[in-house]
Amino acid sequence: MSLPSYDQLPIDPKYPPHTAWGLWGDDDNLGTLNKITKQNTVDATKLVKHGKIFPLNWALESPRLPMFGRPAIEHRLPCINNVIFDDIYDNYNPQSSSQWDGLSHVAHIASGKFYNGVTVDELGPDGNGRLGIHHMARHGIATRAVLLDYARWAKTNRPDFDPYSSECAITVNELDEVAKAQNVTFKSGDILLVRIGWIAKYNTLTDDEFKAAVGHNLDAPTSAGLKACPETYKWIWDHHFAAVGGDQVAWEVFPPQDWAHSCHSNLIGGFGMPLGELLFLEKLAEDCDEDKVYEFLLTSAPNNKYRGVGTSPNAVCIK
Repeated sequence: MSLPSYDQLPIDPKYPPHTAWGLWGDDDNLGTLNKITKQNTVDATKLVKHGKIFPLNWALESPRLPMFGRPAIEHRLPCINNVIFDDIYDNYNPQSSSQWDGLSHVAHIASGKFYNGVTVDELGPDGNGRLGIHHMARHGIATRAVLLDYARWAKTNRPDFDPYSSECAITVNELDEVAKAQNVTFKSGDILLVRIGWIAKYNTLTDDEFKAAVGHNLDAPTSAGLKACPETYKWIWDHHFAAVGGDQVAWEVFPPQDWAHSCHSNLIGGFGMPLGELLFLEKLAEDCDEDKVYEFLLTSAPNNKYRGVGTSPNAVCIK
């Protein structure tokens, strides 16, 4: 399938500007995951050379202080007759730690509708299951992924960069510089991972220091990230990534200055693109720095929850 460029979106003037609505049909629930072809998956398996596996799930208990009003997970271990244990998770919110934001998470706010024109009524308790995380789960994800280790690049090229500062916006020109330094090229159907060092810094902080680092407001924590602007959206779309993700709280600079012009609204709501947050990239980045190979097979099995909004990524990268 020949994909339009960003400047050619939308495919029909009845859709909002620069959205991918209708591209894969008005009943589509997968969005940019449609860019992963069977050949993408076959080719990605050929990247496995050494059998090295890097899980991307951070601990379910991390961060210790939940953000955005989400609860901390509680784990109970009921014991039966002293010979059997079960797990019970209370207050489990799959978006409290490592996560994919699914397509029902954030609307295309400028139009007031979700990806592909889905309405809020279709997503509520009496909805029809549109855009639920179960569509991603039953489809599955297996494709090439690439890591741009912005944090390591910034040590030399932007030494004042702070992953917790909302003043530190990352431009796509910088991402191109990181890609050039790492000798990384992109392919349609890739998943793009950008490491900014958010989790690495978190691991050095006490709880009080963490609260100070995010501006003493866990409901709107400050974070560096991608600059929310048309240049970013054009760059992402024209590279035809299947999804994007990183090791920080929101992938984009947070809090956004304007939700209608945010990455969340334009990528999730406009493109139908899953967005990964708080992905554990530390071990993967260390290995990539050692062998200078920044491409690998990524597989992900989202939680198969009907009408779910987000999911633990249950993702691994294999080199």
